[in-house]
Amino acid sequence: MEPVSYEIETEVPDTYMDKLMEFIQKKYLLPQKERFRGIAKRKDETGSSVSYTVTEAQGSPILQVEVKGAQPIEVKITPLDEKVTEAKVEEAKQDIVIALQIFEENARKSTLYFAWREGEKIVPETIGRGDKSLQRLFLETQVLFFILFFGLALVLFVIVPPGSYLFLSIPVILVAVQFIFVFYSTWFIARTGDWTITQANPTIHFLEYHLPLMENGEFSKGYPPEQLAKIKKEVYDEIIAKHGEIDNAEAQKIFEKYGVPCQIENLSSKKVNVYELVKKIADKFHYPTPKIVVSNTILPNAAASGPSPSRGLVLITTGLLVRLEENEIVSVLGHEFGHLRGRDPIILYGLTSAEFLFRFYVVLNFLPIIFNNFLLFFIYIWVVFSAIFFVSKFFEARADLVSAMVMGQPGVLAGALEKIGFQRLLFERTPSFRLQEWVGLDPHPPIYFRVERLEKLKEPVQIKHPLLQSIREVFSGFFASI
Repeated sequence: MEPVSYEIETEVPDTYMDKLMEFIQKKYLLPQKERFRGIAKRKDETGSSVSYTVTEAQGSPILQVEVKGAQPIEVKITPLDEKVTEAKVEEAKQDIVIALQIFEENARKSTLYFAWREGEKIVPETIGRGDKSLQRLFLETQVLFFILFFGLALVLFVIVPPGSYLFLSIPVILVAVQFIFVFYSTWFIARTGDWTITQANPTIHFLEYHLPLMENGEFSKGYPPEQLAKIKKEVYDEIIAKHGEIDNAEAQKIFEKYGVPCQIENLSSKKVNVYELVKKIADKFHYPTPKIVVSNTILPNAAASGPSPSRGLVLITTGLLVRLEENEIVSVLGHEFGHLRGRDPIILYGLTSAEFLFRFYVVLNFLPIIFNNFLLFFIYIWVVFSAIFFVSKFFEARADLVSAMVMGQPGVLAGALEKIGFQRLLFERTPSFRLQEWVGLDPHPPIYFRVERLEKLKEPVQIKHPLLQSIREVFSGFFASI
């Protein structure tokens, strides 16, 4: 196997590069001495770099890795054993991605982060994962929404007298309400976002200031929300509103005006034409441009909803727009359009509703012991929902294939998934955790499975029956983890 070289885009500023190489050396490589040997960090006039050897379990060297701190990060992997597999090379690549994302996650704690929509009200960024729970409910293919309705059903069954006409009608009423909610889901989801993107006003502006690393941990004490809100408003009023885009030198003056020492080399800004991004994808799918909603939260995510492509809605978080490069954003949104093409929300609605009606009108009548015994009822519910979540993995896997087929960038989508799911990717190195990911209440297949699958695809991607292939590969991935 020949040496492999590639680049990794990063939001880390140049002034952080030496610290990044030090972090990779001391915090990621050295604690794993059973896997990495010969770890060395160098610094010269061209910058900092780290080199090391990857070993097999018995200690024999199989790969030599060199990482150069630059924009973008440069990585070279040289096989030392002719029998080394592509999977081992991919794992070595993921090591750098994981270490980089852990460093970036820590760096964000000392980063001032702002996003604006032209002509719209100033909206503070959401940081906590518990915020906007209704919106988060829809970021997972709406399966959690159906569970919520089943919980409501249990409450109604306790309150309403058994045997009454209303009691017998509860399942049908709930299924009808679910259908109405799914059919008009775009209306509900649109109200969880902060900004509606239109062709007339398509742009989101971003400004990030990376504080010096020694200040990490002092952010919340030194810069209260009120002070940051004033900075954000003045940057908008004095720069964006007047000139249409951010000028870093002017932004630096505003930071210093409010007592925030600002090094211009640690300032970064960009604007994203969100409407054009989504329209480009819609044109590829030959669909009308759906309604677009942006949520100002640092959680990197996206979702598509609607009963059909013509009645679709795409929700994007500012965290996704900041974290990923444009081609990565396009591939991720291609995955979401794959859900629209497959009409996945309607299909999942049909599956869960059918199970609900079967449980009430068949199981309750012919196997009442299940509902009279708490343990049996718990086991039944766990098995049913595990099965529903496992089936939903078919549709998530198909959406990956559809994005690869239509957008033509399977490797880019794999890289985006590595960035977004780096924490899970690290845990999935453990076989027991991999199995847990397959059988757990998560509609998505494990990250390692999705990445490996996409990396194996050849461009252009041509697949006759993406759903059938996804079903076969999901079962193969599951059995391989046992």
